[in-house]
Amino acid sequence: MRTQLTRGMRRRVMYVENKQGLIDGVQGRIGWVSFSKTGQTVYYRGRTLQKGGGVSGNFFDVESGEEYWISGVKRRGSNAHPAERGVGVEVDPDALDAYQSIRTA
Repeated sequence: MRTQLTRGMRRRVMYVENKQGLIDGVQGRIGWVSFSKTGQTVYYRGRTLQKGGGVSGNFFDVESGEEYWISGVKRRGSNAHPAERGVGVEVDPDALDAYQSIRTA
């Protein structure tokens, strides 16, 4: 199923931000995510993130309940949720080439 988030792809480089904590030492990461058929579930670094209606996030971790903001990578580099400033962001090594090609397209 094609949604704004999946763009019809099963796997995509995305910006993932934990609204309530860190993802392996930083608040936001850019990396490969996979989608369920409906696009309502995102899989990232061993986490299962389900579509939700949270106040500051659009997904929640089914195991921890933490809220996550997930969005497409922006060419201009401003990937963080609009309400956040100064978010520490790292690019996953396996996504670096794809990220750089998005930024230079």
